[in-house]
Amino acid sequence: MFSLARSSRFSRIPSLLKQRVQARNYYTWAEPTAADSVQYPPEDVFRAGVRHHHICNTAWPIAHNTTIRPYRVPRLRDQKDIKRVLNGAFGSLNEMMLYVHIPFCQTRCQFCEYTVVDPKQGKLDPVHNSYVNALMDEFRLYDEVIDTKSKKLIGFDIGGGTPSMPHWKEIERVMDAAHKHFKLDLDQVEVSIETTPKIAATDPEKIRAYRKMGIRRISMGVQTTDFKQAKTFGRDDANASTDYLFKSVENIRAAGFESFNIDLMYGFPLSKRGGDPWLQTVQDTIALNPNHITLYRMRYKGTKMAHLMNTVDLQQVNEQEGAARAALNEAGYASLVGKNTFSKNGTGCSDYLDKRVVRAVPYIGYGLGAQSFSHHSLQYNLGAVTKRMEQYIKSLELGRIPVQDLYHLSKPAAIAKMASVSFYYGGIDKNAFNEAFEADFEKMFPEEIRFLSDKKLMRWEGDRFQMTMLGKKHFGGVVSQFYSPSVKEHIINLKGGEIFSEDVISKVDKINAATDPTGSYVKQASTNSETSFLGDRATKNVPSA
Repeated sequence: MFSLARSSRFSRIPSLLKQRVQARNYYTWAEPTAADSVQYPPEDVFRAGVRHHHICNTAWPIAHNTTIRPYRVPRLRDQKDIKRVLNGAFGSLNEMMLYVHIPFCQTRCQFCEYTVVDPKQGKLDPVHNSYVNALMDEFRLYDEVIDTKSKKLIGFDIGGGTPSMPHWKEIERVMDAAHKHFKLDLDQVEVSIETTPKIAATDPEKIRAYRKMGIRRISMGVQTTDFKQAKTFGRDDANASTDYLFKSVENIRAAGFESFNIDLMYGFPLSKRGGDPWLQTVQDTIALNPNHITLYRMRYKGTKMAHLMNTVDLQQVNEQEGAARAALNEAGYASLVGKNTFSKNGTGCSDYLDKRVVRAVPYIGYGLGAQSFSHHSLQYNLGAVTKRMEQYIKSLELGRIPVQDLYHLSKPAAIAKMASVSFYYGGIDKNAFNEAFEADFEKMFPEEIRFLSDKKLMRWEGDRFQMTMLGKKHFGGVVSQFYSPSVKEHIINLKGGEIFSEDVISKVDKINAATDPTGSYVKQASTNSETSFLGDRATKNVPSA
């Protein structure tokens, strides 16, 4: 598993890249398992990906207990194997990125899939302080293991959970630690943090403090402006009133944030009371005039709503995304096809996400359940499963890296992770791929590229292989083309999923024969007949950048 033998495809690397690889302390991928050495017809993978559209998305791995378990590094007391892999994966890097996880929320929303501790515990200031103390230990420990002081941060996000729950001085400690243990220039890196409407509305001092400490981007999770829906999801504490929404925007702008994003979610089961509040939510959010709006499709796995997954079909999510895209484009928010962030300026995403998605820059995650990824490894911190802090804190008190699972990946597995995340922007940059994996993207996936191009699901736009609108409507079938073979086998053989009345490839062929694939072939989403929650305030008194 830990062989340093070169890949058999090494001879295909362009000569300049070969020289760069040979000049460094070379570290490579684990040997692929037998399951990751098999090829599957793109047609079979496409059908399976569309059928299982609720799980075939940007979240990878799938079925990790079987598909990537063979790559798991032994978690022994001395942590020698763990430190060896971390040094191989990150030790020679000059640039990297950092994510710090704050696992606290006022309530745990029904739709949340992330690492959040019990809100009864997570509301307490002493708990916040103890947790940040552990983060300080983690900063110091990684500095000892991989020499982070020698590494330049080119992306840095503070997420959660709700990272704005603790006192702002706790976040200041995190920022100070980042300066101490990395090379961080806040004039070159746009640090991003997350908040809720309630916190931004009721604690303007905290929002001002973030801006003063050099955080330049802020993202606010609204998810829905239908307050009845919010209450159903257990989110009424975060955005329970119109006043919260307006006051939060006012405070964020007054603090000096010029990069302000609002997150929304779609793909929820439709209410029995009739109507779909989704398009109204999008229109209400446009009226708040943020710089960026990000649309997240509901991912049911690991949430309290997992049992409702099959009540939402592909037509519903395609209609909702299509209606939102049309409304946002009309309001001046632009996005690549397949990209879920729409912006009035720039990419709309933080430096951390932008470089992670486009360039596959390696990153380390600090905090409970945090994820780390390099071109050779994937890691999850303690707490990713239990959502409890005790073991994470104890590990750091003992001077141990708080690893739950560390995988020394094969090349197919590492590519699958990179490709899945790349589809946040709806495609893959072949130059970034070639450099990250020392291989030619077009030679690695000739049949998949041919299939996707012939079916007009993706197309070349310069050096990017990008989704078309037709591909976006079959997202699961497209992204799964770049999964590792073991995951492809899993989804092909997985029972269940949505059953369609017509073969999906036959339907794609008919659409291509009859229409321009960049056009729309789905109906507009139904709108809620209720009056906008903004009422007469919808077009006035909204602060702008």
